[in-house]
Amino acid sequence: MIIGTMNLTRTRDSGQFFCPTCEGTQPYRLRAARPFLTIYFIPVIPIGGKEFHVRCGGCRQKWDTGVLTLDLAAEEALRAEEAIEEILRASVLVVLADDVISEAEIQALLKISNQLLQRPLEREELGQLCSIAQQRGVRVINYVRTISHQWSPEISRMALQCMFLAASAEGELQPPQMEGLLEIQQILGLRDEEFQNIIEESLLIEESVLRDR
Repeated sequence: MIIGTMNLTRTRDSGQFFCPTCEGTQPYRLRAARPFLTIYFIPVIPIGGKEFHVRCGGCRQKWDTGVLTLDLAAEEALRAEEAIEEILRASVLVVLADDVISEAEIQALLKISNQLLQRPLEREELGQLCSIAQQRGVRVINYVRTISHQWSPEISRMALQCMFLAASAEGELQPPQMEGLLEIQQILGLRDEEFQNIIEESLLIEESVLRDR
């Protein structure tokens, strides 16, 4: 007679939750595991209580059931706020790629933040952001490469639109800015057609939202 033990796992519930690893909403399954005594590899008698865990449908990691009590709405709102700040910083860095900032670029950044991102921004605070960015000396390419893995496709699209609008504030893109945008296209994994569509959308936004306001 061959006697042993094994765990039987079953799905008890499923739904949506905020996954800390994925940093976003993902499907989950609530799984219950229970040890059984086996005879000839057949489970016969339960020898312990059920243990529950949550399995993320995105990253496949397991979590304690307490993860389901996280405030999903609050987490998503916080992430949205963080994304807006990241987009604004990236737009500032694009403008500073040639180490100078003009009045037209200042006005463009103020409009992008206040009107497009709905993030209140005064000239004084913008000056502080620019000063900090210049002191740190981080290139926009390195900044986007560091943070963009957290961006959804929608955020990536919005970020590129804002960066283009900031870079083209004076009408013509300077070579460092154009090179930067093309590198960002590669970092975000955008095809040439997608990149062109985003640029065209940006021009429409400039006409309908930002110009003469």
